Amino acid sequence: MKSKYYPLFRCLCISFLVFTCASVVGGTDGQEKLETYIVFVRPTDNIIDISLDINAESWHTSLLSTVCKFSAPQRLIYSYNKLVNGFAAKLTQEEVAYMSKEPWFVSAMLASRPYRLMTTHTPKFLQLRGANGLWRSTKNMGEGVIIGVLDSGIWPGHPSFNDKGMPPPPAKWKGHCDFNKTVCNNKLIGAKSFFKAGADELKHVSPFDVDEHGTHTASTAAGTFVKKTDLLENAMGPASGVAPRAHIAVYRVCSRQGCESADIFKAIEEAVNDGCDVLSLSLGSESSPYYMDPVALGGFFAMLKGVFVSAAAGNDGPSVGSVSNSAPWLLTVAASTTDRQIRSIVKLGNGLQLYGESMNQPKSWANKMLQLVYLGGKGKVEAGQCNADYVHSNDVRGKIVICDRGGNGRVEKGKVVLQAGGLGMILMNGAQDGFSTLADDHVLPASHICFHDSKKLMKYIGLTNNPVATFNFKGMVLHNHWSPSIASFSSRGYNLPSPNIIKPDITGPGVGIVAAVPPKIKEGKTVMFDFMSGTSMAAPHLSGVAALVKKVHPNWSPAAIKSAIMTTAYTKNLDGRPITDENHFPANVFAMGSGHVDPKKAVDPGLIYDITPEDYIKYICGVGFKDSYVDKTIFPAPPVHCERVKSIIPEEQLNYPSITVPLPVNGTIVVIHRTVTNVGKANATYKAAITASQGLILRVEPSVLQFNSLNEKKSFELIAKWGIGNANGVPFGELKWVSDSHVVRSTIGANIQL
Repeated sequence: MKSKYYPLFRCLCISFLVFTCASVVGGTDGQEKLETYIVFVRPTDNIIDISLDINAESWHTSLLSTVCKFSAPQRLIYSYNKLVNGFAAKLTQEEVAYMSKEPWFVSAMLASRPYRLMTTHTPKFLQLRGANGLWRSTKNMGEGVIIGVLDSGIWPGHPSFNDKGMPPPPAKWKGHCDFNKTVCNNKLIGAKSFFKAGADELKHVSPFDVDEHGTHTASTAAGTFVKKTDLLENAMGPASGVAPRAHIAVYRVCSRQGCESADIFKAIEEAVNDGCDVLSLSLGSESSPYYMDPVALGGFFAMLKGVFVSAAAGNDGPSVGSVSNSAPWLLTVAASTTDRQIRSIVKLGNGLQLYGESMNQPKSWANKMLQLVYLGGKGKVEAGQCNADYVHSNDVRGKIVICDRGGNGRVEKGKVVLQAGGLGMILMNGAQDGFSTLADDHVLPASHICFHDSKKLMKYIGLTNNPVATFNFKGMVLHNHWSPSIASFSSRGYNLPSPNIIKPDITGPGVGIVAAVPPKIKEGKTVMFDFMSGTSMAAPHLSGVAALVKKVHPNWSPAAIKSAIMTTAYTKNLDGRPITDENHFPANVFAMGSGHVDPKKAVDPGLIYDITPEDYIKYICGVGFKDSYVDKTIFPAPPVHCERVKSIIPEEQLNYPSITVPLPVNGTIVVIHRTVTNVGKANATYKAAITASQGLILRVEPSVLQFNSLNEKKSFELIAKWGIGNANGVPFGELKWVSDSHVVRSTIGANIQL
């Protein structure tokens, strides 16, 4: 990942004159590089009221002037007085070192972490639409809930953001619209840009989306109904977001080049202060300690204010430990397939058919057999991947070119082939990506085939003197029985910053998602909807689901909403078999978390695992951070001294909906504590049902929970030990609390310790 966020919104930047800086520690004469730092400072002891923006900016400017005497106003990027107590500024390493000696200084973080964007039919797939769907059966479409989308902006005139039938925003709304008053409406109620740290020159940047990503994610979460959509003559049917009557507020924090931590910090602070109920973040970076993670810090502030945060798990799968946005107060979302494919069949000269995908479905394709060519082989990795430097017209003109996945972009490979005179492309998966294929909008006739079929193709080429093939385009095909399955690109646990908290949390649709995009011309036609894939697409689905739960339970904490989503998830595909990964092996908790989201069940979970801000603080102390790092993470909560905190919570004992058990291999018993709250029927009896993989021994005490009232709490113990030598892989299990009307499921992972 790069050092910039690639989510989706640029930011409102105030234009100002930039003067030559003269630092009190020697100046910046071009020898030292100015970089963006976020500086955390100690409280003011009520000398001034920094809750007022003007006071905070004045005070932070005065602190900055201790090292940048004549240019502090020009060096200051943002003043933070809600999310953290501090400021973002352009500084040199020497200036930061000098500043660290000041009594008000807590710490400074270089704001250059790598961040990037984590890049219809799904409402029906999620059982939202239809006579028995959640929308109709509960009359709940997210009315009155405000979803804040931090992304690349938005195209405000799109029909997905029409406000017909929408009421005005709630009275609590304090945001504004950087577009003119006729552009925003009762659907799109706010639009701001934050693009100071990421801008080459400091000037106002509009919230208009020039990347498509932000428009796509916003409409996925809460786009209104558009009756008929089609894409390159493929009928897609009606389109809408998951919460079609929720309000949308957009915060642009990124350009196509990426996003900066300082901008994201400020956008989260503004979104929470504006009155958003749910934040949707389709961006991510490499894992790091929470006190160095802008999304973790911003998410904690949002949680303190009762705001739910849904964030993309990342697109670096299937590598182990690649999951992003892993703080326990965030909902971390993995990506899965839906039951829709855009079929492109490869027919070989021997009659064998290989079933692939491609969005490009040319009507004029003549089904003529063309010669196949593969440029790869031993020592020819780049050529096999169709790198532009290795594809020449003499080799590929008039042929169908076989390209290995990897090295360059999937669509980029087709562009290289087309420019060299090729007439078609077959994109082959390697072993890592298995059966996970994507319907990209290729620039020429193409088919993306799985690894299993790639081996068949290579065998055919190896045994045939004149290998030939053609394409047979079948358009949209529904009811793929393997769906949902985990996409190969979806990032995986372990959760490196906190290994005993399972991440990702949940899985949502993220492959081949059709949603709104700014108008563009494709094949001579104006297109306003398009396919995208990524955990970027999965996260806004869960933002919409959170809005639906929030509508039914407006007083629930973010942790309660999260618990409802996780404990009602399902783990079987359309055929009733376990959800699989990219290799068609059963997906484990590090791939899919608690399972695939089930919105209809999430609004009525029966029991919830709730977590208070105080619990999170005790957990953070248990992780082992220094007090200064703890204080930075939990601001604006009061500072703490962890050694004085009673009942520090080890990470596995946090009242989390999923459970990790750190088990010694010697058979020592470990006891995990959990507490559930009754939010279903007032009088209810729940019985425990446990399953576990071989060697993992689990039992629950008590095994029956009897509730006599709503909001009654009951505690239980999960008692675990490891019973068979060394573990082969990670043992898993699940605990279900079963009543006559609810099943409340917690996934279990055992962390075997030698």
